[in-house]
Amino acid sequence: MNGKILLLVVVVASAAAQRRPYAYRAPESSEESYESTEAKYNFNWAVSDDSSSNEFGHQEARDGDDTQGSYYVQLPDGRLQTVKYFVDGDSGYVAEVSYEGEARYPDSYESFESFESREYRPPRPVYG
Repeated sequence: MNGKILLLVVVVASAAAQRRPYAYRAPESSEESYESTEAKYNFNWAVSDDSSSNEFGHQEARDGDDTQGSYYVQLPDGRLQTVKYFVDGDSGYVAEVSYEGEARYPDSYESFESFESREYRPPRPVYG
């Protein structure tokens, strides 16, 4: 029995010794060249929720290195904030911020109650 085990160990060791180690090779270069395509897109989206008087949106267009756009949001104080921007090569992101309307603040908690209720209510489920 010991002889068979010894023979098995010798055969396994011999097979393992003859196996070549794995060698990593760098991928071979290809003669194909791929032309890079310049980025080009245009998108626009907006949200207007009448129940909360919440309005916001974003627009952006890009053609190669030329990127420009704007976004806006209805602030809690009643003003509309608009940011117009463009990307200027090495200078990066350049923005111009403007506001429309006049800020409104309640005088006290009681006057705040007179404002339209902005209490959060989860949406009702719709099954269909």
